[in-house]
Amino acid sequence: MAQGKPFGNLPSGATSNVKPYELHIPEADVQNMKNLLKLCRLAGPVYENSMPGGKRTLGVRRDWLADAKQTWETDFDWRASESHMNSFPNFKAPVEDKTGTFEIHFLALISSRVDAIPVILLHGWPGSFLEFLPMLQLFKEKYTPETLPYHLVVPSIPGFTLSAMPLLDRDISQGDAARILNKLMVNLGFGSGYVAQGGDIGSKVARILAVNHKEAKGKYHQLCIKLTERFTVNFCPMGRPASATDDSILSEVEKKGLERGNTWKAGGNAYALEQATRPSTIGFVLSSNPLALLAWIGEKYLEWTDDPKPSLTSILESCSLYWLTGCAHSNLWSYRHSFGPGQLMAQDDPRYYIDKPFGFSYYPKETAPTPISWVATTGRLVWSKAHDKGGHFAALERPSEFVNDLEAFIGQVWSRK
Repeated sequence: MAQGKPFGNLPSGATSNVKPYELHIPEADVQNMKNLLKLCRLAGPVYENSMPGGKRTLGVRRDWLADAKQTWETDFDWRASESHMNSFPNFKAPVEDKTGTFEIHFLALISSRVDAIPVILLHGWPGSFLEFLPMLQLFKEKYTPETLPYHLVVPSIPGFTLSAMPLLDRDISQGDAARILNKLMVNLGFGSGYVAQGGDIGSKVARILAVNHKEAKGKYHQLCIKLTERFTVNFCPMGRPASATDDSILSEVEKKGLERGNTWKAGGNAYALEQATRPSTIGFVLSSNPLALLAWIGEKYLEWTDDPKPSLTSILESCSLYWLTGCAHSNLWSYRHSFGPGQLMAQDDPRYYIDKPFGFSYYPKETAPTPISWVATTGRLVWSKAHDKGGHFAALERPSEFVNDLEAFIGQVWSRK
């Protein structure tokens, strides 16, 4: 279990209800998933799903989905993926909140250094803790428990995968998620401050952490915040600020990024509007059919990433985790608070201006790449880095660059005494 693994010894200040955890899906559930796949009917070829030249501008291609379905049924090894997840220290901890009791799952690399800096890394949709495994592996290879300069905590956001959503009689928002995850960090003994990093939904949660919770010290984008002092992000969708009147000052990469964002808004965000306005309906669809889940999620991994694309194994691993944990419907809640009627992105909401040092990593194949000068209008930006490769799942796609950015940001904004 976790505390018998390297990097698995919890800090002395952690509460006693934090317990080691390993994932072991019953074999019957794995076989049921594969049996359902075999029974799923693949739609026949039509122009929209078989466009000439390999185009997928009208959605996921039939040939890709057919190959992926076949691989998932016959070649994909869930037990190998499960074993890899369990090679990292995993934990679960109950967090009491006014919205209910949340059993929060998280991975962690815990340092034995007394001056180690706590860092929380926050995923988005359709992501999970899986996207951080490559960068965690780099930290394991670079450091020992005695030399690791950080405590790296990767929670499953409430409603996602192994952080099941309790039966609720009220709504939950990103603000609720931020409060719950802040309590988790406090329960781990990090109440004196920590860095928050987030992409996608995680960037909004990180921003709210930086504003509303004194423990959080920064933001880095992917958003990384040292709560109370710093945070950082790699996702910052926003409207054009009033001060941004001259696009000639933008780099060519940023200008292309704006074009990419406009294309995404015109023809790529229908999924978000569906999840925001009819989450119950799409939730039932995605929870009833693993092939539908693969089409819905697989498309995002293909469209929102740079070349080389994530491996099919990575995509099937993510879809399998979503299916086997039954979270395809329970992780849609955040879209109503970002894309629903009358909603503002956190970056456009003056309540969430970051009056703490924060950082931003620019990846050109993000869904809506935001110019660094625009991001600077949303808070006290003290560090940024523009990359020439990478997309929405930055930690998965470019783990080395992700690690370098995180360490560079923390090195600038956090002084060890």
